Amino acid sequence: SANRDALVGVHEEYAGDPRFNFIALPKNVGKRKAQIAAIRRSCGDLVLNVDSDTILAPDVITRLALKMQDQAVGAAMGQLAASNRSETWLTRLIDMEYWLACNEERAAQARFGAVMCCCGPCAMYRRSALVSLLDQYETQRFRGKPSDFGEDRHLTILMLKAGFRTEYVPEAVAATVVPNSMGPYLRQQLRWARSTFRDTLLAFQLLRGLNIYLTLDVIGQNIGPLLLSLSILAGLAQFVTTGTVPWTACLTIAAMTIVRCSVAAFRARQLRFLGFSLHTLINIFLLLPLKAYALCTLS
Repeated sequence: SANRDALVGVHEEYAGDPRFNFIALPKNVGKRKAQIAAIRRSCGDLVLNVDSDTILAPDVITRLALKMQDQAVGAAMGQLAASNRSETWLTRLIDMEYWLACNEERAAQARFGAVMCCCGPCAMYRRSALVSLLDQYETQRFRGKPSDFGEDRHLTILMLKAGFRTEYVPEAVAATVVPNSMGPYLRQQLRWARSTFRDTLLAFQLLRGLNIYLTLDVIGQNIGPLLLSLSILAGLAQFVTTGTVPWTACLTIAAMTIVRCSVAAFRARQLRFLGFSLHTLINIFLLLPLKAYALCTLS
């Protein structure tokens, strides 16, 4: 942490407890090097990564460890929720976004033992697998520069590349703090978009050995935003050149949004997911331009 003084009290309180071992690095060197320092000093069979702003349900470790009993599993993640969901309209949307990402995307990928990103707030790893991958993890570079973000996705893909399964455990619930205003949210999304683009090539190298669904999933996640962007640009061009509104495109996007949110509301048994329709506007007018900017500024 950059705010080291705030940690002193915690260190002092637990320093005498033999169950805890605090590692105070000389300076703030980022999450990846902190992870590596801890993993290299650890001795257990399993390593649990928990972000500092995350609260775990009491049974999370038990549920993740049960999944890890299968020696073919290299990593498993829990279900994420927003601990500050009730703060703003944005935190409510992000909480629903997390539910959809976990219980649609990750849950579907887990059917094939290949969750493509075990999220940092709550992910358990097999230590023997981690140790064998640490050198690759530590020396990741992009265009000659050390990579200093996107740790979760890169480590997960390295685990899959090494032949391990990655799983999702919906019963292992972790609540994490999410951005409550648009500025921090967009900065977070920019980091995630760059990470996704950087690791896409590495993910494509895996596809030959994965299920056809996962191939379509990875391709769709990268081509989908491009196709949506092209649709919007074509619609704008039609409006500018002919003065007519592209109703077909607008109604198609609206129908897809309503169907997706209705299915989520039914599966979650919560009508609030109908309100996730608002996220489509954020996606079109903010996140798509942001992803284009991320693609142009990967380094």
